[in-house]
Amino acid sequence: MTNSKELNQIIKNSGLKRTYIAKCLGISLTALTYKINNRYPFNARQIDLLCKLLNIDSVEQRFAIFFASEVEEQSTSA
Repeated sequence: MTNSKELNQIIKNSGLKRTYIAKCLGISLTALTYKINNRYPFNARQIDLLCKLLNIDSVEQRFAIFFASEVEEQSTSA
């Protein structure tokens, strides 16, 4: 599961717009929101691209964000 809270904070701190991130991933803004909120999983290619876009260099941080075993259910607006 994706740690939505952590990923949202990283996106916010990056200054990138969600529409830009979605476009880079080749998905709609709605799909990005669904993936961030664990309605659908990110695939490996999307995780790699997100890490590059958001400067997530640490393997530990990548694992904590995209492979979290327990996360709070979150709702985010697009």
